Amino acid sequence: MVGEEMSLRKRLSKSSDGPEEKEDQGNPAKQAPETPSNGRVDVKEIIAKKKQLTAEAEELKPYFMKEVGTHFDDFVTNLIEKSVSLDSGGCTLTSFSVLEGVNNHRAKDLRAPPEHGKIFVVRRSLLDELFEVDHIRTIYHMFIALLILFILSTLVVDYIDEGRLVLEFNLIYYAFGQLPVVICTWCAMFLSTLSVPYFLFQHWARGYSKSSHPVIHSLFHGLLLMVFQIGILGFGPTYIVLAYTLPPASRCIVIFEQIRMIMKVHSFVRENVPRVLTSAKEKSKTVPVPTVNQYLYFLFAPTLIYRDNYPRTPTIRWSYVVMQFAQVFGCLFYMYYVFERLCAPLFRNIKQEPFSARVLILCVFNSILPGVLGLLLTFFAFLHCWLNAFAEMLRFGDRMFYKDWWNSTSYSNYYRTWNVVVHDWLYYYAYKDFLWFFTKRFKSAAMLAVFAVSAVVHEYAIAVCLSFFYPVLFVLFMFFGMAFNFIVNDSRKRPIWNVMMWTSLFAGQGVLLCFYSQEWYARQHCPLKNPTFLDYIRPRSWTCRYVF
Repeated sequence: MVGEEMSLRKRLSKSSDGPEEKEDQGNPAKQAPETPSNGRVDVKEIIAKKKQLTAEAEELKPYFMKEVGTHFDDFVTNLIEKSVSLDSGGCTLTSFSVLEGVNNHRAKDLRAPPEHGKIFVVRRSLLDELFEVDHIRTIYHMFIALLILFILSTLVVDYIDEGRLVLEFNLIYYAFGQLPVVICTWCAMFLSTLSVPYFLFQHWARGYSKSSHPVIHSLFHGLLLMVFQIGILGFGPTYIVLAYTLPPASRCIVIFEQIRMIMKVHSFVRENVPRVLTSAKEKSKTVPVPTVNQYLYFLFAPTLIYRDNYPRTPTIRWSYVVMQFAQVFGCLFYMYYVFERLCAPLFRNIKQEPFSARVLILCVFNSILPGVLGLLLTFFAFLHCWLNAFAEMLRFGDRMFYKDWWNSTSYSNYYRTWNVVVHDWLYYYAYKDFLWFFTKRFKSAAMLAVFAVSAVVHEYAIAVCLSFFYPVLFVLFMFFGMAFNFIVNDSRKRPIWNVMMWTSLFAGQGVLLCFYSQEWYARQHCPLKNPTFLDYIRPRSWTCRYVF
């Protein structure tokens, strides 16, 4: 990298200094293009010089782009750090610098204020910037063309088989069934999340400094908050999902919103409790309790890190909002055609043969293409379109919901850049707090704890949404993902590691889609009359023999 940078500087220096040297050595009359005696400019000479300059520019372009791509993120990070340093009087504070000078890292009664954690700035999403480049937007057009081919293929096959155009979307109607139950459940979750945590925090904050037993006062309110988080937000939606036997997509809406609200409540409490404790120590007359409007805005904002105020954009582009929601619905129909053309025929045509390595391997490789398309569509629909739509409606300025995860050469970088919204929550409230509790020791244990929490939550969501426990994702995430995180680390920078990352990612999507689809179809076609608890956690695809 250093050699390339020096080479670039030499080329730029040569291109800028060369003409001056020639001017010093040669005749000054040669500074301008040679003019014949008739006063006309030599067109051929000008064209030749233009070609030479164009060739030199094309030669320097890859070096320039590589330099920009390498140093831009560092430039932005350093700029933010300098701005924070200026705001704090020339002393840059990290999230642990407040704790380091008190009782030899053991001041557990004081936490860093929230403004010294994640810094929000006004910035666009990466794909919005990349889509302004024609070369990148062409890839977007290619996916649209593929969707058109999927639609035409489905229509043609249905016309040949049925003798008519079959414009039915039974799979979508089934997956999103019982929407009234979903809406009522969401309203109950939202209203309880809006009222109960805020009331408990407000009552605790205003009575903390006045209480004669502040520890008991805090433990009581903390216990009530845990009851709400585990009992109401935890078991309530799960019970409704199972009791009403909601279909998969409807279950996903309820469970994902359940997890989101639990994380939001934790962030709200985690960021505001230190401020109240600091205010009580300073014997301040005012209690720093956020307003209801600030908390309400946070519940809808596309972030899991609470702040009283966020950077805002000046206006709302409603055409942009409509376009983002239109793309979400487009991705939904895209997924429908992927399952209809690639997944359903694959698993419906499985022959009646024993579960073997041959069947499994063929299934995995046939599932790679639809699995990868599902991954890309999920990323684009949710992390880009859905979050940007809400960010635009709320004038939320910081749109960095993801980074360039597709350029990752290590799994550690992939985990950091794939979903920045969730990564920030895990980093500040799981990893950082773990290190703070153990005084910055046991970093490997902190990373293991974060992986365990993430793997358990992912597996919980899949188990509830699919109505069976089959810990394929947990095994891949907890064992292979953890191993790759340490083995394929940030020291791997060569392009071959990006190829390896994509290859393993493709294979993993094939494994997930194959195993979960086989288990789903096995439970649909080999039901048990009186299933026990073990029947829900025992893989049925290993023993079920069925004919479609």
